[in-house]
Amino acid sequence: MDEITPLTLADCAAAERVLRAAFAAYVGRLGRSQAADAYAWLPTAIDEARVFGLRDGDDLVGVIVTSRAEAGWTLEQVAVDPQRQGNGIGSRLIRHVEALARTDEVPALFLDTAAMMGHLLRLYERHGFRELRRGRPAHGRDPHERVYMIKPLSAGC
Repeated sequence: MDEITPLTLADCAAAERVLRAAFAAYVGRLGRSQAADAYAWLPTAIDEARVFGLRDGDDLVGVIVTSRAEAGWTLEQVAVDPQRQGNGIGSRLIRHVEALARTDEVPALFLDTAAMMGHLLRLYERHGFRELRRGRPAHGRDPHERVYMIKPLSAGC
């Protein structure tokens, strides 16, 4: 597999395919469907250099989307092509963003996931994330509890 690199606008369609495929089951378990414009924000995120991808040859197989604030970076989306899940791609993406954050002296990484997704909670715990709190999502599109997690990267967190 290739290195993880920032995605460009030329990668937008491939990144959206990976995101849609990876999140189809997740969103379905929440009782929702993905809207046609669910990833309308993706070109802006790519343009802001907040989206990274992993390729296997010419195929984009994993995508990670971040947002950045003074308190830390948030892992907004970690998506792996369903045919490639379970092969460590998600872990590679998480480790990559963590390394970038440490280089930039970011104090912490944050994320949230649905409480019903035990396999994802275990994945994030293996990467050193711990639970901050639980609650319903602010977006209000579904009633499912979320687990909000943090991984401190500096002594102050």
